[in-house]
Amino acid sequence: MSQKFIKLKNKNQRSTAYGKYFARAVYDKNFVGTKALADFIQTQASVKRSDVVAVLDELGSAMKHFFEMGQKVKLEGIGIFKVGFSSIGAEKPEDCGAQNITSRRVLFSPETTRIVTGYSRRADGTVVQKYANAKQLLKDIVFEEAHENISPNTSNEGGENNGGGDNGGN
Repeated sequence: MSQKFIKLKNKNQRSTAYGKYFARAVYDKNFVGTKALADFIQTQASVKRSDVVAVLDELGSAMKHFFEMGQKVKLEGIGIFKVGFSSIGAEKPEDCGAQNITSRRVLFSPETTRIVTGYSRRADGTVVQKYANAKQLLKDIVFEEAHENISPNTSNEGGENNGGGDNGGN
């Protein structure tokens, strides 16, 4: 299987990328739920589906508990989750408090692995490694153009845009 994409033309006349085509991810309309994940994990490990479901059901509660304590949660092989929020500005420090918080969200940073891509030599003769950070979850994903009549995800989840690139360096 592969991650499907379609080609979309940038129609924003104010963009420096106006008129260029960019790949845009398309997704199946269904989500993979807890039970489907449990079924898959059961085939990969020596635990029963009911045990996997029980653990996954408790994961949200456990993460909330540690978020309430001001902790970040790291799931090895997946990444780090932490609380993020926006707030309204205040003129004086004493006017800034919890009442200024306007929205809350969970921030996710995928786990990365440093991959050496080459070497270069400095003027003084020392050798410097060139490297890239590969996101573990995406490292071996194959991309394929979708040829069916598929609409792009219009909610802009995941940072896709019509201007190309990736929004925010994830």
